Amino acid sequence: MKIVIAPDSFKESLSAKAVCECIERGFKVVFPDAEYHHLPLADGGEGTVEALTQGRKARLMRTEVSDPIGKKVWANWALLDNDKTALIEIAAASGLALLAPEDRNPNITSSYGTGELIRTALDQGVTKILLGLGGSATNDAGAGIVQALGGKLLSHTGTELQVGASALTHLAKIDLSQQHPRCSEVEFIVACDVSNPLTGQRGASHVFGRQKGASSEMINALDAAIHHFAQLSIPILGTDHRHTPGFGAAGGTPLGLSLLFDITIKPGIDMILDELNADHIMQDASLMITGEGRMDTQTLQGKTPFGVALRANQKGIPVIAIAGSLGKELDPLYTHFNGLFASVRAPQSLDSALSEAEVNITSSARNVAAMLKLGAVINK
Repeated sequence: MKIVIAPDSFKESLSAKAVCECIERGFKVVFPDAEYHHLPLADGGEGTVEALTQGRKARLMRTEVSDPIGKKVWANWALLDNDKTALIEIAAASGLALLAPEDRNPNITSSYGTGELIRTALDQGVTKILLGLGGSATNDAGAGIVQALGGKLLSHTGTELQVGASALTHLAKIDLSQQHPRCSEVEFIVACDVSNPLTGQRGASHVFGRQKGASSEMINALDAAIHHFAQLSIPILGTDHRHTPGFGAAGGTPLGLSLLFDITIKPGIDMILDELNADHIMQDASLMITGEGRMDTQTLQGKTPFGVALRANQKGIPVIAIAGSLGKELDPLYTHFNGLFASVRAPQSLDSALSEAEVNITSSARNVAAMLKLGAVINK
């Protein structure tokens, strides 16, 4: 029996790799002779570098860059495929987790540091860049990336704009004549787990601005600023991206990227599964096991377990999920999952649940395996 274990991390408690180990440990008590394959995953946000470097020849890199408010930080990224592919998370240089709550201000936060990482990768000679967009602190529509890679955002007086979204209200001209010369030479894949457009009520500012520190008064101004940036981008791109699905991710970062690169946007989990050759790993599998910290209807919005379930469904492989906790209204999930299990054993505080995650997941996996074995006996 071949069992593929393919979870996301359980945020604030266990990495995806650790979750794999817990599930195997629990299952092995019941099925000691099964063939286990670990496929620790992420959906394009935090943990993407770790997931894609597991079991692969990768060179982990560390570069000093600007954080979202311009302070110097060390950001981790990776080189794969004999240094021809760069793997970058926007969260590493431009992430919300880098800022204290009082420093979160999307008027001034910038994606410039992510641009510095991309510039470093281009200087290394890569021919492919994979960029995960989860966890950003910015709402500048990728303007900082443009500036870091040599593009000039100019005011009516011809002066270069400061970084940050609010500065875009003064934008009069986009000058890409001095952009990095290798921008046109690389394949650029953007991992994105949202379908929101760039602007409007479902856009970057209105949907995600508040979690990045925007007040109600700021949100309309932020939306207007990136709306203006998008309008001035139309003559360069030949396309109006204000309503393009996915362009609202990471504060509108795909807009700035599209000015420099021929980008392909993929759901984060699909990019991860493709890069890890998951379809090959899943061949002849008897069972897929996935999971994340909490599963509810939001799981169906491009989260890791849903991506795994879709692949399993296409191949006719049963798939079950073990989560830290389960939300309400789970019926839509049962269309894709053969079973859903919560690992928390009893009512307890969040701190207790997080600290006991390893024990709880191992125990839950053992119980699931026992029920599967019992079902096989009953059906003989």
